[in-house]
Amino acid sequence: MRLAEQIERLFEQQTTTYGPEFFDAFQELKQQLNSGAVRAAEPDPDQPSGWKVNPWVKKGILLGFRIGQIENMSVDGKLPFFDKHTFPLKKIALASGVRIVPGGSSIRDGCYVGQGVTCMPPMYINVGAYVDDGTMIDSHALVGSCAQVGKRVHLSAGSQLGGVLEPVGAMPVIVEDEVLVGGNCGVYEGTVVKTRAVLGAGTILTGSTPVYDLVRGQIIQRQGENPLVIPPEAVVVPGSRAIAAGQGKQWNLSLYTPVIVKYRDAKTNQSIRLEDFLR
Repeated sequence: MRLAEQIERLFEQQTTTYGPEFFDAFQELKQQLNSGAVRAAEPDPDQPSGWKVNPWVKKGILLGFRIGQIENMSVDGKLPFFDKHTFPLKKIALASGVRIVPGGSSIRDGCYVGQGVTCMPPMYINVGAYVDDGTMIDSHALVGSCAQVGKRVHLSAGSQLGGVLEPVGAMPVIVEDEVLVGGNCGVYEGTVVKTRAVLGAGTILTGSTPVYDLVRGQIIQRQGENPLVIPPEAVVVPGSRAIAAGQGKQWNLSLYTPVIVKYRDAKTNQSIRLEDFLR
């Protein structure tokens, strides 16, 4: 791809002087991110996680920060807004079908937001993110830089999808189609949540946290460079495991751990059906 090669070359240049070539390449990258033509990560059935990273896209985003200058982007003098001029707010037209409810939400330029996405205030979508059709992003929810969110996902109030911009080869957070992320959940460090999984309120997933699957009798962990992967239709809730040795055992302490208590069934589907009426 011509743009990928150009971004790679410009990223490696050690300079503090940036000519039109830098800005033209970055503008083209943003346009393709906005349209969904390129993504920071994309599905790849040949990978263990089902996804592959596109490091050159992350390099292009980092290049945008490098070449940008802080600019006054305040709205009517009433909403203070000072940021790199290369990253204004994303322009969204009525025809996009995106529903942005008033109240302080922001979507940064250089991300894809699909048809029928609902944004409840205040929420935030950062650069490089991909949010597919019909997803709801509830109040105080964050879609971090380069996070990939599938179709008809619900990110409940206070949920956080961490941003993974560096290192450029690291997997960003992935939340696949029809996942329900409960209130005050956190998904970080490139965790992949597979299709139709359910994260109960308060569940925290990181690359270093083991997940105990009570149904299948196994412990799910990140393997080497591969991310933590939550299986399709898994229902994950916050749990704890006792410290088995030392002072922690004497004090009867426990450590937090996510637990898979079941896999999605008709009862689970009925309990979350209300989400369809909120979009």
